[in-house]
Amino acid sequence: MSKLWGGRFSVETDALMERFNASLEIDRRMYAADIRGSQAYARALVGAGVLTEAEGAQIVDGLGRVLAELEAGVFAFAPADEDIHTAVERRLGELIGPTAGKLHTGRSRNDQVATDLRLYLLEQIGGLHEQLKEVQRALVEQAEAHIDLLMPGYTHFQPAQPVLFSHWLMSFFWMFERDRERLNDLTRRVAVLPLGASALAGNAFAIDCTALAQELGFAEIAPNSLDAVSDRDFVAEFLFWAALLQIHLSRLAEDLILWANPALGFVTIDERYSTGSSIMPQKRNPDALELLRGKTGRLNGDLIAVLTVLKGLPLSYDKDLQEDKPPLWDALDTLSMALPVAAGVISTLHVHPERMAAALDEGLLATELADYLVEKGVPFRESHSLVGRAVRAAEASGLTLKTLPLETYQAIDGRFAADLYAALDFRRAVERRAVPCGTATAAVRAQIARARAQIDQTLKV
Repeated sequence: MSKLWGGRFSVETDALMERFNASLEIDRRMYAADIRGSQAYARALVGAGVLTEAEGAQIVDGLGRVLAELEAGVFAFAPADEDIHTAVERRLGELIGPTAGKLHTGRSRNDQVATDLRLYLLEQIGGLHEQLKEVQRALVEQAEAHIDLLMPGYTHFQPAQPVLFSHWLMSFFWMFERDRERLNDLTRRVAVLPLGASALAGNAFAIDCTALAQELGFAEIAPNSLDAVSDRDFVAEFLFWAALLQIHLSRLAEDLILWANPALGFVTIDERYSTGSSIMPQKRNPDALELLRGKTGRLNGDLIAVLTVLKGLPLSYDKDLQEDKPPLWDALDTLSMALPVAAGVISTLHVHPERMAAALDEGLLATELADYLVEKGVPFRESHSLVGRAVRAAEASGLTLKTLPLETYQAIDGRFAADLYAALDFRRAVERRAVPCGTATAAVRAQIARARAQIDQTLKV
């Protein structure tokens, strides 16, 4: 088969250039989107009077046969197929004859590729949205199962204040909820129809773009043909979303890796998501979590790759844009595994309350002691300093805040009284923090109720 664009050329393309130019191995996964878009375009050509009803039906039916071959894995690709679009059109011609040559009337591969890519990404976004919700559901279910479990909270990875384990779990729920919101928002910008832009100047055959958009599920029509064929902002935006989501998965993984270390032992990763050592029989490695952490660099790289491709491109379409797909496919493939693995790790997590309780050092209650003085009218900056002196005294004598004698406290400041010891209680410390975002049990229950109400919201386009 001669090339779609070969009429003005007098010599064959260099063999290495053929390979360098070809993208079939990259874009063949878009075959269903390509056929769906072409069937819609054939109907639009009928509506514009370019094709007869019979010709349109012949093309639509022929494309259905091509799709069936691709789905069954019996489609025979040819050496001259430089991309999935030419492969489909070639096979259509073999099946229905010269009428296939009318399909491309008024359409360029520029707007065809842009349409296919958007259609394919919209389909993938729906699946990712559901996978992300499964991660969130796993977090909520674990939070409900361990609603009142106390653990140390950390800043700078140093013991800070007591919190509920359920509160820690829900912190990641809200991280992922922002990811869901961003996915909803960016989906609107993916769902913009470029078909009708042709190569760069627009379609000359008065096709009904509104009907095309409705049939293909696009929310809007691209307002400018030059921008329509060259716009890959939606790819870059999706890759930013993917990279940030992966960063959030990495942060979750990092905490769980730390919690699972026997030195802390707060949790155990289920064997289904662990591996062993090739030399040390006792090892139980959190490889699922380490890979979630490690994939972050990969997705960050995908984003940078596309941003670098887009930098400095002149309007309108340039072949550089062929390089938008490998990073996008990589991000999609990575997340399609990472999200189910993360959900599995969370839902099968073995939690050890006794280890969390053992890690509740009384130093975590220093702020409670400062607040105790504040309630007696001491300015907080002064109470902070006084409690710091008490902490230093306890450390110097090998005692805790609870075992430090009252006379030592009163030597520091006479406003310390015997009732100070009642303030040194982990449960009391947690339950005092009952603001809507706080770690009190009631506040966490409210978080969970709100999360349950939000989690089943559908993807909006």
